[in-house]
Amino acid sequence: MSAAPAGHARASFDFKSASLPLISVVLKTPNLAVLSQELQARFGDTPDFFDQDPAVIVLTQIAQDPTPLSFSVLLTLLKHYRLRPFGIHGGSQAHKETAAAVGLMDLPEISSSAVAVSGDAPAPAPAPVTAAPAPADAVTQANGTMVIDRPLRSGQQVYARGCDLIVLQAVNFGAEIIADGNIHVYAPLRGRAIAGARGNTEARIFSTCMEAQLISIAGIYRTSEVALPAEVLGKPAQVRLVGESLVLDPI
Repeated sequence: MSAAPAGHARASFDFKSASLPLISVVLKTPNLAVLSQELQARFGDTPDFFDQDPAVIVLTQIAQDPTPLSFSVLLTLLKHYRLRPFGIHGGSQAHKETAAAVGLMDLPEISSSAVAVSGDAPAPAPAPVTAAPAPADAVTQANGTMVIDRPLRSGQQVYARGCDLIVLQAVNFGAEIIADGNIHVYAPLRGRAIAGARGNTEARIFSTCMEAQLISIAGIYRTSEVALPAEVLGKPAQVRLVGESLVLDPI
């Protein structure tokens, strides 16, 4: 809610709440050499999985570890992978003091919907962050379904909160679509598709042309680092979750 002081012209600014994409980097070791090796193993030498995403470094699991943590080295490492850390969560008093010295804020709470990147061996990511909606003229929402009838470009994000998502045109590389339910793309799916964002293991992802950069259901994900099987690549396909594994089937 905005307001102007009585007797004065309307203010030249407003304060409003906002939901922003956020990555939670959960460190499980202060050994940055190990972290560097595992990031390289997961994302490769020329990482393009992230796109200057804001990030929070979560130190809860190493709060009792007396090993010094070099935040300047850690920031350099994460920035190489196109992450932009701005704060920390958890950790010891020493962590907070050294983090503050390099300009990182101490954040008391982290949204449970933040995407997590593990600080040790690769692990399934939990539910993703709330994403910005598409322009109003592109969205129709009824009967528990959100419909997007225009292409999504790199950097655009859509979140179908509490419902399924249907996209009628291409989801291009670098675009991200998120739904608490199922995702249907009746066009090429080249960007990131995250279904069952709040833990619905029965959610599925469907596309008439499966070329996804990333697919995820209920926090279990697969990136383009692992090539899609030939029987589904560029073809109609569905993604479902069986146990802790994503299964891709032609349709």
